[in-house]
Amino acid sequence: MALYPKLITDALSKVRYPGNGKDLVSAGMVEDDIRIDGNKVSFSLIFEKPNDPFIKSVVKAAETAILTYVGEDVDIKGNINIKSRQAQRPEPGKLLPQVKNVIAVSSGKGGVGKSTVAANLAVALAQQGYKVGLLDADIFGPSVPKMFDVEDARPYVEQIGGRDLILPVEKYGIKILSIGFFVDKDSAIVWRGGMASNALKQLIADADWGELDYFILDLPPGTSDIHLTIVQTLAITGAIVVTTPQEVALADARKGIDMFTNEKVNVPVLGLVENMAWFTPAELPENKYYLFGKEGGKRLSEELNIALLGQIPIVQSICEGGDSGKPVALDPDSITGMAFADLARSVVEATDIRNKTQKPTQIVETHKTVKP
Repeated sequence: MALYPKLITDALSKVRYPGNGKDLVSAGMVEDDIRIDGNKVSFSLIFEKPNDPFIKSVVKAAETAILTYVGEDVDIKGNINIKSRQAQRPEPGKLLPQVKNVIAVSSGKGGVGKSTVAANLAVALAQQGYKVGLLDADIFGPSVPKMFDVEDARPYVEQIGGRDLILPVEKYGIKILSIGFFVDKDSAIVWRGGMASNALKQLIADADWGELDYFILDLPPGTSDIHLTIVQTLAITGAIVVTTPQEVALADARKGIDMFTNEKVNVPVLGLVENMAWFTPAELPENKYYLFGKEGGKRLSEELNIALLGQIPIVQSICEGGDSGKPVALDPDSITGMAFADLARSVVEATDIRNKTQKPTQIVETHKTVKP
């Protein structure tokens, strides 16, 4: 039987693309490159995105249609090429080429004010003239939208460089993204680990972060799949571990530090931040009340030979600022504003030293296992 292109397109017109219900031909998914060499047939199918979930099923259906409607002896299997209208996402390790420093803010346990530190550090850095991005990587408990009063924001998508990229929300001079922008703020996020990891990869790789001096990652507390996804996706410049002076928090901070310094992860720890270091009432600004113990973070930093980047006091304005969407670091003359400004300067100095004295961090290969 003689083969010619119309036989092929007629067969493919009987295959429907699940995404829109149209047949492959009318949907413009059959490239004009049909090649026939004896019984061998080859051509390309065009999908919008390189990671289209229907690629495998559509290719199989196209092969079946040709064998059914053209002939059982047609050599088609393995001869269908895949093309994409959208450019391929860069490989891990080649993401965010315009970002100078990636800083992970972590904590061994919840409740130590990690997100408050991450948000105010970002604000303090921006106020000191740096270009800053903040990613709320706490997929199951996103709090950054609330802290910046952007809970109702819905980021736009724009085609840039042949790819559909999410445009981060901008507030106080900071580019911000959070899974909280894409879910109901009043509903719990119940996802399996793989779904959460994929969502996080999209927020990193499929967003237009542009040129940044500091890309701050607000990580979930503890150690989890999310942390593994981060170190497999991005080369982290350094980690900051947040703790309170309490012994139970310090014990968990040790685990958090070990997670980054583990030989298979090997992310430099820039230093420790002791949050809730003391309580200072607004009417008695010179007084310090050590509610959770005194200088536990300082002792831990000395024990582990890492820098104590800052001690952040408790004042009522921290809670009020987080609830109202106006981080306290916006007021550089307040007690906590000054503390966060000092922290930002310490982070800049620690990052500069790290970059001058250590090699760039390598991403963790996906086939390796990372100890929790």
